[in-house]
Amino acid sequence: MDESIRISVKKFNAWYGEKHALKDVDIEIPRNRIVAMIGPSGCGKSTFLRSINRMNDLIEGFKAQGSMLLDDRDIYDKDIDVTKLRRNVGMVFQKPNPFPMTIAENISYGLRINRMFKGKKDMLLQVEKSLIEAGLWEEVKDDLDKSAFELSGGQQQRLCIARALVIRPQVILMDEPTASLDPISTAKIEELIQVLKKEYTIVIVTHNMQQAARVADRTAFFMLGEIVEYGDTAKMFTKPDKKITEDYITGRFG
Repeated sequence: MDESIRISVKKFNAWYGEKHALKDVDIEIPRNRIVAMIGPSGCGKSTFLRSINRMNDLIEGFKAQGSMLLDDRDIYDKDIDVTKLRRNVGMVFQKPNPFPMTIAENISYGLRINRMFKGKKDMLLQVEKSLIEAGLWEEVKDDLDKSAFELSGGQQQRLCIARALVIRPQVILMDEPTASLDPISTAKIEELIQVLKKEYTIVIVTHNMQQAARVADRTAFFMLGEIVEYGDTAKMFTKPDKKITEDYITGRFG
C-alpha cells in the first residue's frame, strides 16, 4: 500500500552543548499512522520527539543540524513560524498537566489564544467535539464548569489530549502518555490512539514493549542516539533484522 509521508528526516543531528544526542537520524513517518519510539533511557527518543515541534529550542545549548521536513517544509528553516509549527504539532506529556481552570476552559484555551472560534456557540461546539474525540464527553458533559483537577489521572490525560486536538493539529506527539496511569486508563488511551490515527499522524515514545506492539503501525528502535532499526511493528516484534533489536525487545538488556 502506498503511503504518503507526513514527516521526512534525513541526516538529523542534535546536541546539548557537547553531548551528541542524535546522530544521523533518517526516518520517514507516514500520514495517519502510529509510529512508536522504543529504546533504553537516554537513547534519544524524547530528544527526537521534541525536535519535531522544536521544544528543544527552549533548552540552553541545544543545536540541530540536518533535514526535518513536515509536509515538505523544513521545520528548522530560519523563516519558519515556530508558534504556528507548534499549533500543527500537538504534544501530550508523560504526566497529565491540566491547567488550573475548569474542564471547559482547559479545552477552549487554545481556541481563545489562537482566535479560532466565531463566537461562544462555536467555541462550545468545538469543545464538545474535542471531548468526544478524546472519549471523555460522556463522562464530563454535566461537569464542564468543575475544576479539571477533580478528574482522575486517566481522565486528566484524555483532557490533555482533547486540549491538543481542539486546535486541529496535523501531528500528535506523545511522550510516554500512559506511564503514570493504571491499566484500565492505559487501555482507554491506547484505544483512543487507534481511533485518532484516522485523522492524525501520531508519534509515541514508550518504554512499554507490549504497548508498542499493541498500538504502533511502525516502530523505531533507538540506541545511543541512533536508529538501529525501523519498520513494520509486527515484523520487528516477531522477526527483527538485527540481533540487538531482538535482545532489547525480549528483555535481555535495557
